Amino acid sequence: MNVWLKSIALVLGYGVSLYLIYLVTNPEVLIVFLTISLMLPLIYLIQDRAKQKQYIDHLHQETLKAELSLLKSQINPHFFFNTLNNLYGLAVEKSDLTEEVIYRLSQMMRFTIYDGRKHTVLVEDEIAYLENFIELNQLRHRHRLDIRFERHITNEQQRIPPLLFINLLENAFKHGVDTLTDSQYIHFCLTTNPEMIEFTIENNFDKTVLEKNKKQRASGGLGLDNLKRRLVLLFPDKHQIKTNVTDSLYKTTVSIDLT
Repeated sequence: MNVWLKSIALVLGYGVSLYLIYLVTNPEVLIVFLTISLMLPLIYLIQDRAKQKQYIDHLHQETLKAELSLLKSQINPHFFFNTLNNLYGLAVEKSDLTEEVIYRLSQMMRFTIYDGRKHTVLVEDEIAYLENFIELNQLRHRHRLDIRFERHITNEQQRIPPLLFINLLENAFKHGVDTLTDSQYIHFCLTTNPEMIEFTIENNFDKTVLEKNKKQRASGGLGLDNLKRRLVLLFPDKHQIKTNVTDSLYKTTVSIDLT
């Protein structure tokens, strides 16, 4: 009610002001007064709209940051649990490998917890993380796997988003290596330069065992979907994912345009 009374009082006051100006001045002054009176609300509306847009953009950025943080936090803990189980077995056996496994696992956990929260990390640190992951899996498989990691790095100090490709590598073990009993292989290549990032990975798998494993699992894997969503958020319209699947071969190439 008070708002209505104030509005009515404002309109009446404005009308009285116009009438008094009309009585004591000429029409030109009245036109100037009307012009200024109409421009002031317009300027206010433009400023208010700009503030609203700025606020909405801020909320949008915060939402994207929150979603990216959630996606990075979904890195599958399956690997860490398996490694801890293997570590327990090595400790029971009093194996000389126990110390190395503890060290590599601690390095990976540190990177995941601390560096994984950053917007970017050094290429050399991301490579070290992937190498630790590979070596721990090699220890689990008694170094019977054919794993080749090619690197074409222009500058190891270049910064890239963390944990982008670990899901693809983990899938290669989980859905490829772990479905076979011999001749398992994973070949992958990382290329980085100021203009682009490219990651290609290829592995073999047993289709029958893979389908059986999928039926036994309560939920499907989120790795590839996770990567796709992160790329959409980080590099909208500047990335490509190509996947080629045959009866026993899986190959994925991720290309990111940095220009």
